[in-house]
Amino acid sequence: MNKKYFVTGIGTEIGKTVVSAVLVRALQADYWKPVQSGDLHHTDTDKVSDWAGMSADRIHPEAYRLHLPMSPHASAEADGVAIRLDAFQLPETENDLIVEGAGGLMVPLNQEDCMIDLIARLNIPVVLVSRNYLGSINHTLLSIEALRSRNIPIAGLVFNGESVPTTESIITTMTGLECWFRIPELSEVSPEKIAELAAGISF
Repeated sequence: MNKKYFVTGIGTEIGKTVVSAVLVRALQADYWKPVQSGDLHHTDTDKVSDWAGMSADRIHPEAYRLHLPMSPHASAEADGVAIRLDAFQLPETENDLIVEGAGGLMVPLNQEDCMIDLIARLNIPVVLVSRNYLGSINHTLLSIEALRSRNIPIAGLVFNGESVPTTESIITTMTGLECWFRIPELSEVSPEKIAELAAGISF
């Protein structure tokens, strides 16, 4: 059975795109970013494609490409677009699939639905990316609580950036989740580094 994962984070600029590239490379998976908000000249899809060395047939087009780097609901409004939850369908593929969200779980898509509602609709397990900063324990625990309250399965927890053992240990102890894998602090991201990280993951 094909593996499908939705990569989300405890906030924005957490490292979801790097984690997505690592998973795509490790699984030789397809990639789909349902909503791209801003940076249309160099999207997350472009980055993952470059970093993971993907062929064009493994990339699925975004359902919404929005111009402003804002919350999807605001960027869509500026573009005169209404994001509809029923417009999202998982791409059909015989390959494994990595889906990358935008921002965190409670980022609004419209006046009623948030990213977590999209995850629930797609009905695939989550890979939750956490990164250490003051307040990240709270944000990580709240994200896990929100997912569990919707009965959304968490396939793995990934810590990105410099390791802080006291932060990571309290998160794993209080949630019962283990760290699936780790992304170290990277001075730059390259296909070679993504390949190296992907080689260290076991499924």
